[in-house]
Amino acid sequence: MSHDAGVVCPAPEFADALMRWQRAHGRHDLPWQATRDPYRVWLSEIMLQQTQVATVRAYFDRFVERFPDVQALANAPLDDVLALWSGLGYYSRARNLHRCAQQVVYHDGGAFPRTAAQLQTLPGIGPSTAAAVASICFGERVAILDGNVKRVLTRYLGFDADLAQACHERALWQIATDLLPCVSVKRAMPRYTQAVMDLGATVCTPWQPRCDACPVQGDCRAAALGCPQRFPVKTRKLKRGSQSLWLLWAQTQQGAVWLEQRPASGIWGGLYCLPIFDSQAELLSALPAVGRPRISELAGFKHVLTHKDLYLYPVRVTLPTTHTPACEGAWVNAQRWPGLGLPAPVRALLRGQVASISR
Repeated sequence: MSHDAGVVCPAPEFADALMRWQRAHGRHDLPWQATRDPYRVWLSEIMLQQTQVATVRAYFDRFVERFPDVQALANAPLDDVLALWSGLGYYSRARNLHRCAQQVVYHDGGAFPRTAAQLQTLPGIGPSTAAAVASICFGERVAILDGNVKRVLTRYLGFDADLAQACHERALWQIATDLLPCVSVKRAMPRYTQAVMDLGATVCTPWQPRCDACPVQGDCRAAALGCPQRFPVKTRKLKRGSQSLWLLWAQTQQGAVWLEQRPASGIWGGLYCLPIFDSQAELLSALPAVGRPRISELAGFKHVLTHKDLYLYPVRVTLPTTHTPACEGAWVNAQRWPGLGLPAPVRALLRGQVASISR
């Protein structure tokens, strides 16, 4: 077989070995596989950012049932999108997802661009996501470089340059491009892209890699050195922080809850939420001065974000609908609030599903 015109292929055995392995041992049961539909591939890639496959599967199924195509997503209210996203975290992904769908439908005629370069002009689509969609759906010879792929390549190559430095990540991306298939590219690229993701997710795992099951173990530098866990090298780490917040849980006897919509930026951006205060005193000052409502201070609970631990302290109060807290928000009845986009800990709190903490 001849090489595709203009393509230099310094190490075809790497791509060939991965594609053979994927046919026999790769993942074939994920709901976004076995499709070249850019809507579903794009949706899965956005959901999988910073989120485990096991978590994404259920969300993906619910999402495509409610929004089966990009037109349905573009036409949906943002609140409906955020409601289905509730619990996945990183809510800017959902807002960008909605903006991207609207741009595709209202400005691009309903069709996703077919190249990675064009895809990157859409909201929320970075280089690796663009490459995944372009390679899987349209067969473009372009490399992805998500966390799984970085791990596979740095171990295979013994690439020990610090990926915290942009120049080293660019160098790895160029090597990743050099390793791509160079024969029957449009047919090979979807298989190869899935293969390198599958290998990182199921074999070349962070802490206990199954090197004996790896199709390229014989040429893997990290395996030869006996230290795969050393790779990839990235020195800059985000420091974990913590924050204490007080939540005003104001409710009527009929079950309506006082909710505010969070600003687009910051924690739980765009979601509906119990009003948040930095101190108990600030919360209490927002209560109506008339009627002396009965206050119940509930046990606090911990909610873990990727880079921060939140210690949440709910204060519950029952009010008549004529008395409103002195903060942004509105009464939302008991039939409506479960369908809104709520932060996962607030939804759990309102449903009585949180465990308290001692502090």
